[in-house]
Formats: sequence, C-alpha cells, structure tokens
Amino acid sequence: MAEPVVRAQALTKRYGGYTAVDAIDLEIPAGVCFGILGPNGAGKTTTIRMISCRFPPDEGTLHVLGRDVTAEPSEIKARLGLVPQEDNLDESLTALQNLEIYGRYFGMDGAAARRRAEELLDFMELSAKRDAPARELSGGMKRRTVIARALINQPELVVLDEPTTGLDPQARVLLWDRIRELKAQGVSLLLTTHYMDEAERLCDELIIMHEGRVLDRGTPAELVERHAGRWVAEAAAPAGTPAEAWEERLAGRVRLWELAGGRLHLYGQDNQALLQTVKELGLEPYAIRPANLEDVFLIRTGRGIIE
Repeated sequence: MAEPVVRAQALTKRYGGYTAVDAIDLEIPAGVCFGILGPNGAGKTTTIRMISCRFPPDEGTLHVLGRDVTAEPSEIKARLGLVPQEDNLDESLTALQNLEIYGRYFGMDGAAARRRAEELLDFMELSAKRDAPARELSGGMKRRTVIARALINQPELVVLDEPTTGLDPQARVLLWDRIRELKAQGVSLLLTTHYMDEAERLCDELIIMHEGRVLDRGTPAELVERHAGRWVAEAAAPAGTPAEAWEERLAGRVRLWELAGGRLHLYGQDNQALLQTVKELGLEPYAIRPANLEDVFLIRTGRGIIE
C-alpha cells in the first residue's frame, strides 16, 4: 500500500495559553480527497498550516509525503500545492504572469513556466483572461487563478483551505469538477470547508474537529448513519413546553431528538415511523427529509454560535 500523505501523532499547537490543536492523531491515505470539518476555532486552519509547513508544531510528530515537517519543510513544499483562504494574487500582474512567476519559484525556466501556466489557465477555463490584470478579475476568477497557481509544480498533495467560499453556484460546480479530475489523475487532496454539501460530494473520508480535537472520522455516509440515521423530521415546538416534557413524550419513539430555536429535530431510521410520531404528537407544521452531513455536524459540535 502507498505511504500515507499525512501522518500525525499527538500533534499539538498553542498560541500563548490557548491550545488550538490538542494532541491529535491523523493519518491520511494517498489518492483520496480527505476533508477536515469543524466550526470556527476548531483548529482546522492551524492543522492545515502545520501540514503545509507554515507553522511548526509545538509537540508531537508530523510527516507529510513521508518527510518530517520540522526537518525537511523545503522538500515538502516542493511537492505540495496550497490554496489559502485568501486570494493573495499580485493585483498588478496578469493572470498568466501570476502563474509564471510562481513557477519560477519552483526552478522552472521561463518557457516551461509559461507552458504550464497556459495549460492550467485552460484547465480552469481562464484562457480568455490570461492577459487581464488580476485586479480586473471577478471573485470567482481570482479563486480559480489561485487554484491554478497551486498546481504549477504538479504537486502530489493539494491543500485547499475553504476553496469555494463566496463563489456563485456555477463557479462552485466548476471547481468541484476540477477537484474530481485531479483526484482521478492520482493527486491527493486535503480540503477544509464550511459547506456540508461540498464535503458530502467531494470527500472520500473526513474528520470532524471541535475545540482542537478530532471528534469523529468516517465517510460521509458512515457518519450520517452513525449519528443521525436515515431520516429527520423538523417541526415547530409548541411554545412553553419544557425540554423535560419532550424527553418523556419522545422516549422510545425516535433515535435522537433536539430542541433548538423553537423547533424539534427528530432523527430515526424509518420515515413512516417519524411521520406517525409527528402526527400523534400534533406537531404542525412539519417536514421530513433524508438525514445529511449537516445534521451530523450540528449533533457533534452543537448548534450554538462559536465566536
């Protein structure tokens, strides 16, 4: 079997007295799209920055592409592609020039850098904008240019930190297609995202982080089945009914239930059984739908806003 592209043991990172990543163990196989999910402050971006050799770990060990991040960061960076959260293009240069200059950082000569840059702009459907200054590109075009730039060195592992935030649906779908193409070519991908549908569509496997720790790991389908079941009923909860009363009424009827924001969320394996429960309790209005990864995320990390 191929060596894992990432192997971490007791990986820890602190900022002063705050522990951002708390002794996590993580192994990511080669050739997959692997996701890291979690609310703000969960430790996702710090983990990504350690993997991409931007921050050194404080404790534990971390190997990327078989090399130690503390001893061989340059060797790792040469084989890595990074798509940061921010679109950090040089606004005064054209899309083509942004890629060409980046290629020179990897030791490519001018002709090779231009050929590769043109290939990647075509891959991201940006050939028509090759000579446009970056400042004139739309937000979606800038994002696609940043992703194209991350591929200039033909990386074995591409790290994508919230790559589609703020994009319109057409641009998101295009990027999803390109991510699938890269995986089909044998490129390993590490993705963070706040879009649960994106994680469900793209990730072969993922972890959920919270407060610096790994809460869970599995395929999207495994996590949904493990925590939410197959179906969810959502209904307005009658005002003034305490949580204790719902505990009594729902005991033995559903797999799991939550009361949040005046709404009941009932989880179970059988949609007909959920429907019967909703009707017997007189809950109106209601909706019944398949469970999804967003349900898992909220069950595992909570529904409160984390600042």
